[in-house]
Amino acid sequence: MIIQQIFVGGLAHSSYLMGGDKICAVIDPRRDIGIYLDAAKASGWQITHILETHLHADFISGHLDLAQKTGAKIYAPKSGKCEFDHIALSEGDTFKIEDMEIKVLETPGHTPEHLSYVVTDHSRGEEPAAVFTGDTLFVGDVGRPDLFPGIAPELASKLFHSLHDKLAKLPDFCEVYPAHGAGSLCGRSMSAKRTSTIGYEKKYNYAFLTKEKDKFIRLLTTDMPEAPDHFSRCSEINGKGPAQEKDLPALVPLDPVSFAEKVEEKNVSILDIRSYDAFGGQHIRGAYHIDFGGNFSTFSGWVVPPDADILLVPANPEQAREAAVALRRVGLDRAIGYLEGGMFEWAKAGLPAGHISQLSVPELHERRTVGMPLTIIDVRADVEFKTGHIDGAVNVPAPDLRRRYKEFDPKSPIVVICSTGHRSSLAASLLKQHGFEDVSNVAGGMTGYNAAGLGTECLLCAAPHTPLYRQEADDE
Repeated sequence: MIIQQIFVGGLAHSSYLMGGDKICAVIDPRRDIGIYLDAAKASGWQITHILETHLHADFISGHLDLAQKTGAKIYAPKSGKCEFDHIALSEGDTFKIEDMEIKVLETPGHTPEHLSYVVTDHSRGEEPAAVFTGDTLFVGDVGRPDLFPGIAPELASKLFHSLHDKLAKLPDFCEVYPAHGAGSLCGRSMSAKRTSTIGYEKKYNYAFLTKEKDKFIRLLTTDMPEAPDHFSRCSEINGKGPAQEKDLPALVPLDPVSFAEKVEEKNVSILDIRSYDAFGGQHIRGAYHIDFGGNFSTFSGWVVPPDADILLVPANPEQAREAAVALRRVGLDRAIGYLEGGMFEWAKAGLPAGHISQLSVPELHERRTVGMPLTIIDVRADVEFKTGHIDGAVNVPAPDLRRRYKEFDPKSPIVVICSTGHRSSLAASLLKQHGFEDVSNVAGGMTGYNAAGLGTECLLCAAPHTPLYRQEADDE
């Protein structure tokens, strides 16, 4: 048995190829499937099985494209009632891939229909050697049960039993292969380590260590991080079957005049994906800004309207093509064009542009020291804000400014800050869309602020999208 992990940064998604001598399975594939075809070819494998642990909420799966390209069968939860051709699985079902026997465990909790795949490699032994846990069990964490608000306590109860009555009974040496790692919002305190063992998780994972069911339910249904908008869309799309790559619109280059004409059409969104300092220097008015160097897929799925055509403003054509792939991963299939030549050509065409001041940390400090009137909006998550912030700052997570911009005066000076400058630039673009005149972004964010000795070091700066809950759980 050979297991190869494929990791997608930003989404922090792990998928796997599990192969023997000649054939292999792909577990929880991402939407852009070329990497699996190349990996299988390099190993001399034929892809014959596609295994889905559940209907993923944070990304669109590549199961239909992969099946169409390879002829492999799709295996998915029976209780998911998927609308595409598949082999429906439930508790106790088994199947074989060469010497590997796969047993199905129903492990609901993160979602109602969740499965785990337990693998015994009979070429080496007769006990389970590996388990693909999807989003039920992570390294150091478990899947959040609150994505279905009406049944969150019920799902948390099922998750408790999935862990303690099923997964905990596997051998301690059984290797754990989850579908996500640190940075994903499918949990709340995942480790940066990408694989583990049942024994290690039983000893150190707070969820296994929480033996009281009521406490477990309370812990997993309170103070959870906000779920991005696309979480509610992706599960449904995955269950129905995503549009296949061959049916998606092509991304075409547009000269500045054609781009400007397209912008004036109904139901069009402009998405600027350049660095935040470039966006601040000059951008097309009304654009969303999501820095491609940040957590691009997640924040795009969170704030960009899914029913609008998307026009990209990239640093170069390759970035535009990569962005289109990243957008499709979260169900944004309508990226139809990009600005050829970028803002350089836009300016040469004499077209109008907007600007956002990029404040250095010393400049912000000087303005505060002399008492200049300004409102500081800290757009990090609540748990990040609590680890340390500038006195007087107001905490509004960046995506929430789509609605909460009304709490602020559009004619007053506004300064936005996050951990580095990425999310705050998104927040600044949202404020500018709603008519705010004097908006500044703090370059370097709280990381720079603390490095300058003006604040205490933020415990989350190394992984700004991974909420710090483990210590809170230990303290209960």
